[in-house]
Amino acid sequence: MISHRDRNAQRIAALDERAEALNLKRGMGIADARAMHPSIDIVEADPEADRRLLEGLADWCDRYTPLVALDGTDGLYLDVTGCTHLFGGERSMLDDILSRFFHQGFDVRAGLAATPGTAWAAARFAGDRIVPDGEEEALLAPLPLAALRIDPEVRASLESVGLRTAGAVMAAPRAPLARRFGASLLLRLDQALGRLEEAVSPRLPVAPLSVERHLAEPIMLTEDIERLTGMLATTLKSDLERRGEGARRLALLLFRVDGGVSRIAVGTSRPLREPRLIQKLFHERLAALKQDIDAGYGFDLVRLSVLTAAAFDMQQADLAGETSDDGADIALFADRIRARLGEGAVLKPVAVESHLPERAVATLPFTEAPQRSSPPKQPDKAKDAPTTVFQPERPIRLFRSPEPIEVPATEMPEGPPLNFRWRRALYRVARAEGPERIAPEWWRGAAGREDAPTRDYFRIEDADGRRYWLYRQGLYGASQPSPRWFMHGIFA
Repeated sequence: MISHRDRNAQRIAALDERAEALNLKRGMGIADARAMHPSIDIVEADPEADRRLLEGLADWCDRYTPLVALDGTDGLYLDVTGCTHLFGGERSMLDDILSRFFHQGFDVRAGLAATPGTAWAAARFAGDRIVPDGEEEALLAPLPLAALRIDPEVRASLESVGLRTAGAVMAAPRAPLARRFGASLLLRLDQALGRLEEAVSPRLPVAPLSVERHLAEPIMLTEDIERLTGMLATTLKSDLERRGEGARRLALLLFRVDGGVSRIAVGTSRPLREPRLIQKLFHERLAALKQDIDAGYGFDLVRLSVLTAAAFDMQQADLAGETSDDGADIALFADRIRARLGEGAVLKPVAVESHLPERAVATLPFTEAPQRSSPPKQPDKAKDAPTTVFQPERPIRLFRSPEPIEVPATEMPEGPPLNFRWRRALYRVARAEGPERIAPEWWRGAAGREDAPTRDYFRIEDADGRRYWLYRQGLYGASQPSPRWFMHGIFA
C-alpha cells in the first residue's frame, strides 16, 4: 500500500489487489489498517516521482498521437482522431496500447469514445470499452455519479435526494438541477454526451511536419540512427518544398521497445531542408549525447519533426550552376558547433546603439543575431582614381577593461599628452589627433556611475609609428579637478 498525509492523519492513497482482498479501502487510516492487518507493507507516497512516471508514459504514448494530455495524477488523454487507421482500426490500436503497457509492467484500463467525458467514464467504470458514436447516453446511464467527473460535494448532494446514477440525472429536469446543484453539473453532462465541445490541451506543442519509420527489428547503434535520420530528412524535404519553407528547429524522437523516449533537438541559423546537412547536425548532436542515450533493448520507432519552420528563399544560380554562398558555410559550421557544444557555444557580435565604445557591441547567440541576407554593395570606383589609404578612426581591438596610464604633462589643459607611462614604460607622443568627446546616453540614467563622466578620446602615435587610443575621463574645472587617463585600444 501507499500512504499519504491528509489533515494531519496518514491515510491509504493507493493499494493493490491483494490489499483490496483484505477489505482495505482507499482513504482508510493507516492506524486502522495496521490494527486489522499488522503485517501489511506501507510505502510513503512520492508525488513528484509519480508525476515523472506519468510524464514518461505520456512521452511514450506520443507514438500513437501527438495530442497527449495529462488527466490528474493517474490518467492520460489521447486524441486519436484520424490516427486509428494507421494501426489497423480502433480495436487493433486499443489492443496494441494495452499489450505494450502490460509488457512494460503496468496494469491499465482504457476507453475509446467520441467525447473525452465518455472515454473517461468507459476507462474507469466500464473496462476496456469502445463506445460507438451516438451511444454515449446508453453507456453512462447505469454508471455511478462519479462517472460524470463532478465534485464530491455535488455528488453527495445528488445522492442525498435519491439521484445515484448518471441516468437518473439525465432523466431529471435540467432547470431545477441547475438552480440547486450549479451549472457545473450540466456542463459535465453535456460534455460527456457531446452536446458541448471539450478541448484536450496537449502537454507538448504539435509539430507542423513529422515523418516517422516503424522498424520490424529495433536498432541500437548510433550509425543506424544517423542513417535512418538521413532517410527521414529526405522524405521531409519534399514536404518542406511543397510548403516553400525550411526547418529552423528539428527534433528527433527515439522510441524504445520498453517504453523509454529520447528527444534530441537541433537548431539552425537559417531555414534548412537539405537532408545531408540535417544529417550532419544530428551527427554532431548524437556524438555529444552518446553517453546519455540509453538504447536499452533498441528503438522500434524513429520520428523526425519540424518544430519551427520559416520561409525558404531560393537562390538564383549562374550559368555555371553555382549559387552565391552568402555565409552558408559559416552558418553550417556554427550550427554543427552548437549541436555538439550547446546553444551558447557560438556567439556573434552585433552593433547596438550606444555612444560608449565598450557598449556599442553586444554578443548574442548565433541564431538570435540578425543575419545579413546579402553582402554590402561596394561603391563603384573609377579605374584611374588614385588609391588612398585611410587610417581607421577607431581601433579594431579594444581592451576588455581600459587600463590606467600616467600622464605627467600636457600641451594645454584640454589637449593631448606630450608623453605617458603605460605598463611601466614611457612613451613619447610624436603625433596626436583629437579630442573626440563622447558622453554617456542621457536616457540610460548613467549619472553617478564609474563610466558616467564625459570622455575625450585621442589617437596617439609614438616615435616608432605605433598608434594608440587614449581617453581622458572628466573635464578640467569640473567637479573632478584632475582628470584620469586610460588606454582603451591599440590600432593594428
